[in-house]
Amino acid sequence: MKLNFLRLTASRYTLAGLFCLAAFAALPARAADDADQLALGKKLFMQTAVPACAVCHTLKDAGASGAVGPVLDELKPDALRVAKALRNGIGQMPSYMASLSEAQILALAHYVSKASGASN
Repeated sequence: MKLNFLRLTASRYTLAGLFCLAAFAALPARAADDADQLALGKKLFMQTAVPACAVCHTLKDAGASGAVGPVLDELKPDALRVAKALRNGIGQMPSYMASLSEAQILALAHYVSKASGASN
């Protein structure tokens, strides 16, 4: 009876170890995905979005010093706020719904929030 209990306990630890190993193995892939999304977001911010965000906004990470929109380094908007502004427009800022895909909007919002130092 004691031997069966030990086997069952060892089996549980083995399964737990395998799950942990799988989770750690996925970390580099997630980091690569995050890096790709940030790179896409930065490219959209600087040049691909029309008009480019860098024309109006200041964001140190992008080397942008626009004078029309808010200084994003000071505002530190979270990704949800940026995505909403991109979808709907706000003030003088136009909506980007017709020119950017949802994936591009999410990448751009992620980049702005991370680059500005928002606490997401």
